[in-house]
Amino acid sequence: MSEKNDWTKEELEKEYVNTMTAVTVPVNIHIEGQQQILDLSEMKKILRGAKLISLEECECRKKLKKCDAPLDVCIGLDKEAEEQIKKGLAKKASLEEALEALERSHTAGLVHVAFTFKEHKKPEIVCSCCSCCCHSLSALIRFGMAEAVVASKYIAVNDLKTCINCGVCVERCQFKARHLENDKLVYDAAKCFGCGVCVSTCPTKSISLVKRD
Repeated sequence: MSEKNDWTKEELEKEYVNTMTAVTVPVNIHIEGQQQILDLSEMKKILRGAKLISLEECECRKKLKKCDAPLDVCIGLDKEAEEQIKKGLAKKASLEEALEALERSHTAGLVHVAFTFKEHKKPEIVCSCCSCCCHSLSALIRFGMAEAVVASKYIAVNDLKTCINCGVCVERCQFKARHLENDKLVYDAAKCFGCGVCVSTCPTKSISLVKRD
């Protein structure tokens, strides 16, 4: 039985999972073999392709209030941005302002997810999501609805030689792909969605993202 401030499975199926595609987008990550930071390149490509960008508060976190993650980090693109600005729910934003919001939410451990509505070709919303409030992450993690979120083209890998089993990545992982067992890191690659949230805060730089097979 779900809590009062949780999404129900029926609500998720009817209003979200069957109406949009959600894809994780890694930000500020190291790619094995390149030895460089992508410098928000995945997101910049999406944002630069938009004629209009908006910023607004996350409706999921406003509704459920289950964490204190940043609110003002939800990005609208083109038609979605125009509609939300007209309604007074969002403000027009520059590319730099949108990228700053992404960097701030990445620091907070949120997953960047690009949403594309059914029958549309380009993403219209870029959210910074937490698993406790986000409709799509909640559908995936709480109810096992794999169609709710599409993994990025990357996957995290661990260097066990340098890993100190500190648990920082366990705390950061929204997908529960990592946990400590007898003070040792246990990693389930099948649960990794390649968001890159674990990479930037690993104190020994023992995690990197590589392209999926």
